This record gives sequence, structure tokens and C-alpha cells, in this order.
Amino acid sequence: MVTLDTTKLPMRALLLENIHPDAVARLTKTGYEVETRKGALSEDELIEALPGVSLLGIRSRTHLTERALAAAPDLVAVGAFCIGVNQIDLAAASRHGVAVFNAPFSNTRSVVELVLAEIISLARRLPEKNAKLHQGVWDKSAAGSHEVRGRRLGIVGYGNIGAQLSVLAENLGMSVCFYDIADKLALGNARRCGTMNELLESVETVTLHVDGRPGNSGLFGDAEFAAMQPRSLFLNLSRGFVVDHEALRRNIKSGHIAGAAIDVFPEEPKGSGEEFTSVLRGLPNVILTPHVGGSTEEAQQDIGEFVAGKLIDYVAAGSASLSVNLPAIALPTAPGTHRLVHIHQNVPGVLASINRVLADHQVNVEGQMLGTRDDIGYAITDIGAEYSAEVLAQLQAMDVTIRLRTIRCV
Repeated sequence: MVTLDTTKLPMRALLLENIHPDAVARLTKTGYEVETRKGALSEDELIEALPGVSLLGIRSRTHLTERALAAAPDLVAVGAFCIGVNQIDLAAASRHGVAVFNAPFSNTRSVVELVLAEIISLARRLPEKNAKLHQGVWDKSAAGSHEVRGRRLGIVGYGNIGAQLSVLAENLGMSVCFYDIADKLALGNARRCGTMNELLESVETVTLHVDGRPGNSGLFGDAEFAAMQPRSLFLNLSRGFVVDHEALRRNIKSGHIAGAAIDVFPEEPKGSGEEFTSVLRGLPNVILTPHVGGSTEEAQQDIGEFVAGKLIDYVAAGSASLSVNLPAIALPTAPGTHRLVHIHQNVPGVLASINRVLADHQVNVEGQMLGTRDDIGYAITDIGAEYSAEVLAQLQAMDVTIRLRTIRCV
């Protein structure tokens, strides 16, 4: 097994935003002192909280900035206990030698089930019927209420969520079209559309499942709503900044859009109980949910286990598998060796320089792996148990070195 060299790294973890207790339990069992906080932290609050913290766990409302990272020299890795990582300055994390992990698969089913539930609810106009009954009004009518069987669903973004939604929607009897900028294999009988407009003109329900890249900001506005068929349904459970909510409001008020379900917003409260403001409040046949697409107990448990495991593996063995900002490499551990984890600027000759230092000190290399990603290089080297402090000093002093860690394998 591989154990952490506790002489090199503090064993403290800070988990924010109600991360599942299973993550706390797993980190605690590994030997971490874990502090938890219910809400998100502001930039200044993060800067105050991070000294001495080696692992940080957040969800979507805490933003990890360059300034916060610069003030956290002890931070080794960050876990985004969610799918999205646009709340983290990934380039800055890489420059500071901080690995970032997320949970790209764990809450897929939860999001898909909510989408299907909302499509059915909107098609049957359940939000309005529910509101009227709460007001004491009995309005038993089939007007405007439809089955989803036989209706055409358009999925924008055919990743993990979009693809699984495609399969389950077909099981409900819907026909599916999708649009994605990447070349994706169509599942079942789904049909790929060559352009966004082709999809919008072809379907009666549109649901967005795109990622948080900056290029998706403002993806859906007046032009896109105008291209949709009259009385269509619209859903967004991806990113808040993707949709122009003023444009959506206008199209709902005009009746061009018959109903909408929105789970994500351009600005969201930092904690439960804070006031939520939106131009979409009070509109008919509109479902607003507080960013709970992946918030089921099952999904949060899976996410807690998955991300905590990735953080532990990274600290204990240098495994960067599924890291979103470092080269995704992992080297099998060799008992009786010391592991050097070297994060550096991606320039030619770094591996040769590392090996030259080791050779000059007659240190034998037992195993080695190098990966690069954009401007970052990541080298894992297993060496014989005996080495001098001068070896580490020379590796640390290399102009390209961003971060150097040592791990003892026993």
C-alpha cells in the first residue's frame, strides 16, 4: 500500500457547501482532520480559511480565484463535488501546482430523471393546476395538456447527461434529435442535427445540457427562441449564464414558449434561506428549482465517495486520473521506493533534466511516467529509498519547477 509522507504535507481538509458525510468519513478514515461548513465562502473568507489546508472540497457556489490560490501555499488538490468546474480558475490552479478533480458521471441519472419529470409536468401544465388547487380553485380540464409520447425532443449538448436522456426519452415514446459541436455517436434512434437552428425548427421541446466553457455564455437568446416552434417547451439544467432570461421571459409572456423549467441561474444565492431574485418568478407554467438537478441523496453519496477517493489517491500516490487540469496519468506503486511528483512548465528537456539530477547523485530510477497538458508537465518518478536532501533541492531549484512532492511507498 501507499501511505502519505506526513512530514511533507499537513493532513487538513476543508469541505464546504454541505458535501455528503461519506466524503468526510472517507477522508477522516485516511487520517485527515476534516473541517466542514454548510455554506459557500467568499474570496476573502477563502483566503482566511485556506492556510494550512491541503485539500479543499467545494460545490458550485464557491469560486476559487487566482487571488485565493495565491494565498494558499499548502493547498495540493481541490475537489469539485459536482460536474461543473467553471467556478474554479483552472489555469491559475495549474500555475500553482494544484490538481482539480470533479464528478463527471455520478449525478447523471439524477439530472436526467428531473428533466423527464419536468417535461411531463410542463406538457400536462401541472405547475398551473397545482397553484390553482392551492388557491382553492378546481379547474378540471384537458385544454393545453398533452402526453409526451410521440413528441419530438431536442437535446443541445450530447454528453453524459444528454446521451442518457436520449435513451430514456425514447423509452417514453419520444423521438429525439440532438446537436453537439463535437462528433458524437447517436444512441438508439436519435438523429443528429448539423446546426442548432435545424434542431430548433424540428422539435417541440428543447433542453440544454452544455458545459461551462466561456464560449457557451449567452448561447441561447432572442434569435434561438424565435427559431423554436410556437408553443414549444424549454428547459435549462446546465449553466445559468447560457440563457438570456430576459429573452425567455418575453417569449413566455408572448405565448411563443408554452412552458419552461430552469434549474440554474446567472446569479445564485450563496446559501439556503437567502433571497432568490429572477425575472422568471411568477410566470405561468414555469418550474424554477434551486440548482438541484444532481441533488439526490444517491447522487450526493456517489459524488462524495468518488471525489474524496480521487483526492486521496492523488495525495497518496500522485494519481491524476480524471484530473480536469493536470495530465491524467497514474503509475503503479512499487513497495520500498520513494515517489517524486514533479509539476512543471511544459518545455522540452524537463525529464532529461530530472534524470540527470538523479544520475549525478547515483539515484536509481525504478519507474517513471510523464504526461503533458497545455502548458503543464507532470512527471512521476519512483526512486530507490536512499536519496539526499540535495536531490530534492536541485529538483526544486529547476527554473521550470512549479511544485515538487515526495511520497513514501511501503
